[in-house]
Amino acid sequence: MRENKSPTILNHYSAWKYVLLIVTITIMLFSALPTFFGEDAAVQVSDEAGLKINPLELHQLLVSQGVKVKRIDQASGQTLIVLDDNSQQSKLKTLLVSQVEDPSKLTLTLAPAAPNWLLSLGFSPIKLGLDLRGGVQFLLDVEIDPVYKLHSNTFIESVRQYVREQSLYGVTIQEQADGHVNIATTDLTQRATIREFINTQYPNWQMTNSGEHSLNVGLSEAEKINIRDLTVKQNLQIMRSRIEQLGISEAVVQRQGEHRIRIELPGVQDPAAAKSVIGATASLAFYQVKQQGSVNAKVLKDEQGQPIYVARRAVLGGEHIVDARASLGEMGLPEVVIHLDREGGAMMSDFSRDNIGKPMATSYSEYSRDDRGQIRQTTEVISVATIQAQLGDRFSITGVGEYAAAQQLALLLRAGSMTAPVTIVEERTIGPSLGEENITNGFSALALGMAVTLLFMGLWYRRLGWIANVALIANMILIFGLMALIPGAVLTLPGIAGLVLTVGMAVDTNVLIFERIKDKLKEGRSFAHAIDRGFDSAFSTIVDANFTTMITAVVLYAIGNGPIQGFALTLGLGLLTSMFTGIFASRALVNWAYGRNFSRNVKV
Repeated sequence: MRENKSPTILNHYSAWKYVLLIVTITIMLFSALPTFFGEDAAVQVSDEAGLKINPLELHQLLVSQGVKVKRIDQASGQTLIVLDDNSQQSKLKTLLVSQVEDPSKLTLTLAPAAPNWLLSLGFSPIKLGLDLRGGVQFLLDVEIDPVYKLHSNTFIESVRQYVREQSLYGVTIQEQADGHVNIATTDLTQRATIREFINTQYPNWQMTNSGEHSLNVGLSEAEKINIRDLTVKQNLQIMRSRIEQLGISEAVVQRQGEHRIRIELPGVQDPAAAKSVIGATASLAFYQVKQQGSVNAKVLKDEQGQPIYVARRAVLGGEHIVDARASLGEMGLPEVVIHLDREGGAMMSDFSRDNIGKPMATSYSEYSRDDRGQIRQTTEVISVATIQAQLGDRFSITGVGEYAAAQQLALLLRAGSMTAPVTIVEERTIGPSLGEENITNGFSALALGMAVTLLFMGLWYRRLGWIANVALIANMILIFGLMALIPGAVLTLPGIAGLVLTVGMAVDTNVLIFERIKDKLKEGRSFAHAIDRGFDSAFSTIVDANFTTMITAVVLYAIGNGPIQGFALTLGLGLLTSMFTGIFASRALVNWAYGRNFSRNVKV
């Protein structure tokens, strides 16, 4: 029995699908446009910097010094000086140092060259990586051994304190060369008591019997790994904070391997200032001053090399410092104003209340690598002052040298105290001209690949091929638009290689569909029916192929870093956009061009 039903239109989309397609591509086009205008080097001066002259006078000063200024904008509490020559960025900042009250508020940045009406819509250019923009790359090594040493010292002091409190006589505690601690006592009851204390307070320390009267105690391997991971993570956060304090935008700070950190500073051509801050390990500590020969005292030296006797344990350390500012004191001498967190403020308040009239020493510590490659800690007492009154969470320290030294110390303390020393093991500088050359060569390769692909598709598939070409152009618009919208997305030279690869993969989607259409035509089907069945039958194959490649892109992005992530990002986005344009956009174009008059009767 046959039943005629109303004709069903083949190759037809609802109006809302066309609207969705047009709106999506339009938004992505506007998002991609600022990238093609590029960016100009600039220096941002916040109101907190205290600019001493007005913009007109500043413009005249810079022009007289040979600085090519494109424009000076004032908005949102800041002054943005945009250059016409990107190579003059460092020179501009040097000139501005003498024109502001606080040079730390000068920020090296890049200003979009796109028209204001486009930027007012909230769109911005794609962030470029180090290999395209030029800049500096550092590879830092995080020294973990001093951290283990610190844990060991804390453990020894804690056990000694417990032994004194419990009046356990005849107990000796010694640190061994391998970092383990040997605790010896002839009293088995005492040894059991100490063992119980360690099990309760330090469960991550392993204990073994060493002879009849000794315990050998050391950090477990699992705890060492945990300490190492936490240390590197903390240093990563501190590095990011320091780079923000330097005013370097769009920097990349990533972990590399077990105990190394890779830092990329795009746009920075003079690495001296960044190197001095990134590689420095500065920390303050506050000690109670002791008399010579006092119990539980240690010796530190001041700037003149004179010994200062202080308590073994600091009142508080640099980890409690939340802010530090350089200023001039009442006598016109440089000082650093310290602001502590709540816990640090409470500790300082309690200590100073009980020690009014007594001296307190401020020590400055830093790590460096000697000629033999060994890490060396240098600790120096920079100030010994008598506590005149109870201190709180805000006070100042003097004896910090010249005002420039006070600013540098304040910057390091404000950016955080390293939990472990770091040393720069590798430094690379990429000039802006090389970055421009990479951009030119990379996009020339992309343009050549697209041109050849467009020509081939137009000649081989004719009418359908030109539809595929329109979809391919839309695909590139979507990729650039998405990369500009995604926070943290950075385009690198391998990323451009991913774009070139995406061109081939995007066309591959259309090739699969068009070949299926040709097969259906050979079977004797009508053109309308061949198009309908060609798209439907190729869909599962396209999804499978792109899904497996997407797995590879996700894995590369997850375990890779830098250039590898740049390639994986463009590859992954290219897979998504090529499926969208190859299946949805191409079908919409085919429907619009050829499908309006196609229909069939469905028979059961």
